[in-house]
Amino acid sequence: MSTFAKRERLLLADLLETAGPDAPTLCEGWRTRQLAAHLVVRERRPDAAGGNMIKPLASRLDRVMEEYAAKPYEELIRLLRSGPPRFSPFSLKQVDEAANTVEFYVHAEDVRRAQPDWAPRELDGVFQDALWSRLERIVRLLGRGIPTGLVLRRPDGRTAVAHRGTPVVTVTGEPSELLLFAFGRQSAAAVGLDGDKDAIARLHETKQLGL
Repeated sequence: MSTFAKRERLLLADLLETAGPDAPTLCEGWRTRQLAAHLVVRERRPDAAGGNMIKPLASRLDRVMEEYAAKPYEELIRLLRSGPPRFSPFSLKQVDEAANTVEFYVHAEDVRRAQPDWAPRELDGVFQDALWSRLERIVRLLGRGIPTGLVLRRPDGRTAVAHRGTPVVTVTGEPSELLLFAFGRQSAAAVGLDGDKDAIARLHETKQLGL
């Protein structure tokens, strides 16, 4: 049975291939070539990928990213589509599903929603629940540095607190949209915001949402 991560991987590879190497994305400073390089390095170069979280490794990550971004774009797409090598932890189905479902969903939307004619995807309830489950586990991490209180609320009323504080802003939407909002794609997420107007404005402008 195909996993969510595998499905999103193949969709993302198709989107990157169709867009070409120089299309815009929602990732600041990255075109599709840089995004593809990031995804491949993340799975295939653990010696460098740690630079995403560990500052002393950041310069090494930058060098390796440049090397991979210089590869033929078609090769990057092939490496992404074929999946991680056997020695990678991502080759384990459980790890792939846990680590890549959200990663690939968010980056697929980074490609899709950077285009002027994008439209929301129709996602089934099972996938929405899977995204919500993952969001609940990491929501405090995503919202740790923001300047307001933040509550994420599904249309059915279920909530997750991203940051405690005042004033509080409540963001309402489907889990897929809340996930994008919490990962710093505020302007591209189809959500509704309730609360103090100044707090909402600060939340829209902050760069502190996400990892």
